[in-house]
Amino acid sequence: MPVLTPDTITSYAEVLLWGLRSSRAVPFQNGDLVLLRFDVAATPLAEEVYSLLLDAHLHPLPLAMPTSAMQAQHYGNSSFGQLTFAQPGLDDLHRATAGVITILAPDSLDLLAEVDPRSIAQGEKAEIKAHAMLDRRRRTGLLGSTVCLYPTQALAEASGMPLAEYAERLARACLLFMPQPVTQWKRVQKELATTADWLNSLKIQRLHVESEHIDLSLSPGESRRFVSVGGRNIPSFELFLAPDWRTVSGVYYADQPSIRWGRLVSQVRLEFNDGVAVEAKAQHGGTFLTGRMTTDAGARSVGEFSLTDKRVSRVERFMAHTLLDENYGGESGNCHIALGGSSAASFTGPPDELTAERQEALGLNTSSMHWDLVNTEPKRVTATLPGGGRRAIYEDGQFLL
Repeated sequence: MPVLTPDTITSYAEVLLWGLRSSRAVPFQNGDLVLLRFDVAATPLAEEVYSLLLDAHLHPLPLAMPTSAMQAQHYGNSSFGQLTFAQPGLDDLHRATAGVITILAPDSLDLLAEVDPRSIAQGEKAEIKAHAMLDRRRRTGLLGSTVCLYPTQALAEASGMPLAEYAERLARACLLFMPQPVTQWKRVQKELATTADWLNSLKIQRLHVESEHIDLSLSPGESRRFVSVGGRNIPSFELFLAPDWRTVSGVYYADQPSIRWGRLVSQVRLEFNDGVAVEAKAQHGGTFLTGRMTTDAGARSVGEFSLTDKRVSRVERFMAHTLLDENYGGESGNCHIALGGSSAASFTGPPDELTAERQEALGLNTSSMHWDLVNTEPKRVTATLPGGGRRAIYEDGQFLL
């Protein structure tokens, strides 16, 4: 019996094609190249996406990604030269690429647990370098990209659900059971764009986040905006901002577990001073957490601040993958921060102005790491406005328009 029904797979593929088109600043042209990256377990969805790309007169290039066992071998049993090896011709391929669709379907979440995190970090840095051309094209609007999750037994077990329930919850989170899912995503996109426009119109000078375990303040910084649904993640219900990392101070707490590189990290408490996490603790995985925070100079600072409205999100419980968990709605919505690199999407100026020097001057954090840590407690977020006035913008999981 298939994990997702044929009708659901067709709807999912249509949503991914919408996300791909929405994420590109210029329309696709007949004959544009689209990389279709997928885990082997997601082959049924990849096949349907391939068919739709052909129908759209695009050139799909299917690329199966390494299995979890291959990844464990690559990161744990490679020489330095093998670990940092870049596939020949990637620059030319990526220079010609107009779109990328990535379908994640991990067949294991724990095979990397015994691999030295330093080796994985080194390997990931090499991969980031290999994809630099794609990132440059994305920043200039010439690349559309979207990423999604396909249900697997490994994900279901990690989240504590039977596979059938996990698949149903994932499909519901992606709005696949609703009439005309693409139309529904356009509605969500419009609704969240209205909220983002309202937040940006406030010209917020500082944000203060308070919950049972959080007392955190930060400033958006110059030339910033809140960003809403752009099609790059399916699903996506969050509104996020790349703050001035230098202004982050106080205590942040992530009550939602996080699984990274086969390791479970939970109940994370971070204390920030002048933008740097000077103290980091976790109930589980604390040693791994502090080790990752030494990856580079930006790994101890914040690259993203995000809020999700519970009235919009269809993610109702822990799903054992950040792509879904960072969009948690539940009873009280969520906020999350990301340790590490900032997204250029939050910059309001022309993309070509965001040089390394400009990024540093604006306080946009730079790091090879980007780790989302989610808090689902009831909370209140208060904004300081120009002139010193204050108003609540988010409470009990809802934006207060």
